[in-house]
Amino acid sequence: MNMTMLFIRILFILCSTIVGYQVGDVNNFNIFWSSSGGFIFGVLIIALEAGMRGISVRGLSSAVFGLMLGLIIARFMSAALFALFPLDKSMKDITSYLLTLSFSYLGMAIALRGRDEFNLIIPYVKFRRQDEKTDTIVLDTSAIIDGRIVDIMKTSFIDARLVVPRFVLKELQTIADSSDSIKRQRGRRGLEILHMIQSDKRFNLVVHEEDFPDTRDVDGKLVRLGKLLEAKIITVDFNLNRISELQGVKVLNVNELSNALKSVVLPGEAIEVKCIKEGKEHNQAVAYLEDGTMVVVEEARRLLGQSVHVVVTSVLQTQAGRMVFAKLENQINHSK
Repeated sequence: MNMTMLFIRILFILCSTIVGYQVGDVNNFNIFWSSSGGFIFGVLIIALEAGMRGISVRGLSSAVFGLMLGLIIARFMSAALFALFPLDKSMKDITSYLLTLSFSYLGMAIALRGRDEFNLIIPYVKFRRQDEKTDTIVLDTSAIIDGRIVDIMKTSFIDARLVVPRFVLKELQTIADSSDSIKRQRGRRGLEILHMIQSDKRFNLVVHEEDFPDTRDVDGKLVRLGKLLEAKIITVDFNLNRISELQGVKVLNVNELSNALKSVVLPGEAIEVKCIKEGKEHNQAVAYLEDGTMVVVEEARRLLGQSVHVVVTSVLQTQAGRMVFAKLENQINHSK
């Protein structure tokens, strides 16, 4: 991409210089100065383009829309004003210039301020069949660092366009450059996950340039982008989950999905587990199912490191996940 832009810029400067030479030749100007003028003109335009790098296409199109609207209003206002108040030519020109400048500025300012409400601006009109629906998912920083989104997408349970905002990339870069070794490791993991997604042809990953400079926190920007794109946000952040739901933006929480996919065991069901470590209470042992669900086994501390048959006595659902309580099968049979 950088090499392509460099080639285009060099070609533009070369063409500008040739045009300057042609203008000087046709008008009998000094060839050197006219060619230099064309070269300087090309460099200035490229400098202007580089300075506009932070302006999004959506923001620019909104400004153009506002400018056109302002010009139309200024034209009608001028016609109405001149019809009501007869003015001489000089006053008409001055009034016309002032109205044009004023309404052009107001139109652009209002359009930029309310650009989230413009849905029919040309670059954002979507043409698609009514029976065709393309889902869009915005990636949160926490979901990228978590990494499970890659495995979820590989299963094809979610078929959607993935969008990573530019401000999320900046946050990841900041975390990756942190002086804290743990944060630095998490940031670098997130960047590696993004590189993995981008290099996999099965995934449709795009970078969105909208930054929302008037919103400081990343969570607020994600919610606004979700509203703008009519997209869902995928995250593992509990707070972002609640904020998004309150503002009407759908959220895909990886932790909730993980808990929903855990094995279902019912009271009275017999299972085989391996006691791994001691429990918090007296004589308890802790085991885990294949999906990571914790099983607390009563009176089993002496059986650490052994596989035992247990009977589920109760299941407790907590915010951290599902906990299963069980007793040794031989104890159940003995009590009967």
